Formats: sequence, C-alpha cells, structure tokens
Amino acid sequence: MKKQQEYTEIHAKSGIETKLPPIYTFPNHYKKYDVEITTDEFTSICPKTGLPDFGKIKLIYRPNKSCIELKSFKMYLLGYRNVGIFNENLVNRILDDIVKECNPVWAQVVGEFTSRGGLKTSVTAKYPRK
Repeated sequence: MKKQQEYTEIHAKSGIETKLPPIYTFPNHYKKYDVEITTDEFTSICPKTGLPDFGKIKLIYRPNKSCIELKSFKMYLLGYRNVGIFNENLVNRILDDIVKECNPVWAQVVGEFTSRGGLKTSVTAKYPRK
C-alpha cells in the first residue's frame, strides 16, 4: 500500500495571500442594526487534492461607518473558485478582509461545507477576536 503524501507548510499557507477582487463599501447612515449576507453556492479548491470544495458562507456584521457593497462581495467570493485554500483558512481570511475593508462593530463568518468522505465541516470566525 502506498503511503499518503504528508501535508506541508505550502498546503497550510495556500490561498492565504492570493490576490482577490476588491470588496467595496459605502457610507453607513444608521446605528445599531445587523446585516446578514448568505451564499449557498460557494466553491474553492482543496490545496492538497485539487478537488472542489462546496459550501455555504454566511457573513453577519454590525456596520460602523461603512457597509459592504453586495456586488463586490459576490465577485470577491467568486474569486475563491480556483483558489486552493483550507476551509479553516478561508473563513478566517474572509473575516480579516471584511474587517480590513469596513471596520465593523462586530462580525461573524460561518462556512458550512458539504460532506466529503462522510464528514461535514463547519467553521466560525468572529471579530473582535478574543
């Protein structure tokens, strides 16, 4: 039986710094409300196997001075279609990029990925990080 190739640091860091389409914002004129954005058609690539990962991404945030412009966020998410990145890194990267662009009061990103080999993965990242 052939031994499976080990995961490497290259696999682990894959996709973390990949250039993606920009996320645009617009000025917020209200306070103390929450926004939820969900897509059921998210895809990325496993950095080790090259196989597609499918899932649902949900962003919930409380705007501060700016809001996420939806079309740019859609294009940003589509940018992952050919990016090799682990699910855990993907969810944390999305959160970091959202925080960088709109500095929300708080935010949460949840990735629910379809089953592979009988295992379903759900990853949650929150801002501020404690």
